[in-house]
Amino acid sequence: MEVLYWILIFLTTFCVMEFNAWWMHKYVMHGFLWNLHEDHHHKKHNSWFEKNDFFFVFYAAISISLKVAHSTFDLWWALPMSAGIFAYGVAYFIVHDIFIHQRFKWLRKANNVYARGVRRAHKIHHKHIGKEKGENFGMLVVPLKYFK
Repeated sequence: MEVLYWILIFLTTFCVMEFNAWWMHKYVMHGFLWNLHEDHHHKKHNSWFEKNDFFFVFYAAISISLKVAHSTFDLWWALPMSAGIFAYGVAYFIVHDIFIHQRFKWLRKANNVYARGVRRAHKIHHKHIGKEKGENFGMLVVPLKYFK
C-alpha cells in the first residue's frame, strides 16, 4: 500500500508543479521578479546562461531540501515529493529549454501535433516581450486551439 501512496504523491506533485509553473510565471516572473525573467524574453547578453535560470536553482533547492528531510527526519512522503519536483524540472527543461528554445541541438526535427501545438502556444507567449501580458500556458497542458 505504501508503494501506491508513493506513486500517488509523486504524480500529484508532478501535476501540481504544472499549475505552480503557470502561477509562478504569471505572477512572479512577470511580476516582482521580472528583472530575473526579462532576459528570457529579449536576450541582451552573449552568455548561454540567463538570469532566468535562477528559477531552476530555486526548485532544485526545494527538491533537495525534501530529499534531506526524508533522510534526516525519516519523512517517507518527502521522497516522492522531491522526486515529483525533480521529474517535472527534467521534463520542463527538455520541453522548454531543449525542444522549444533549442539551447541544445536536440529534438529539432520533432514535428507531431503535440510538438506543433506546444511551439505555437509558446511563440504566442513570447510575442509579448514586456512585463505585461505575461500569459503563459503550462508545459504539458496547452489549450486545444493551438493544435491545428
